Amino acid sequence: MARSTMGATADSLALLMIRIPLGAIFIAHGSQKLLGLFGGHGLTATFTTFEQKLGIPPILTLLAIIAEFGGGIGVLCGFLTRLSGFGIAATMAVAMYKVSWANGFFLNGPRGDGIEYNLALLGMALALVFSGGGAWSVDRYFFRR
Repeated sequence: MARSTMGATADSLALLMIRIPLGAIFIAHGSQKLLGLFGGHGLTATFTTFEQKLGIPPILTLLAIIAEFGGGIGVLCGFLTRLSGFGIAATMAVAMYKVSWANGFFLNGPRGDGIEYNLALLGMALALVFSGGGAWSVDRYFFRR
């Protein structure tokens, strides 16, 4: 009995250790796009850049901003963790395809930013999609089983 409790505690701690950095990263990146913080260009410039340079329609740009900023908050708090993780994972998959794939694997590769960083974030987000937020999450408080 004690062994399974210790294992569950370790699992929840591991999920928390994924949620904290992933949430912080996406709150920061979402803030750049939505609010122009941390050296970002803000909402209008993000819409323009995504449409003109990447060919991403405004509705999908809006969903990406919501996934990054809102998903970052959700992941950090463990609120709607699976949905928040899915939004982040989808955003990272599109970023890999539209931006980084042509640059190869390595982040500091000879052709620029490769998929390495996006792949790590995608993996973290998918771990949360499949496992949920763990015991130390808002989800656990609202959706007790």
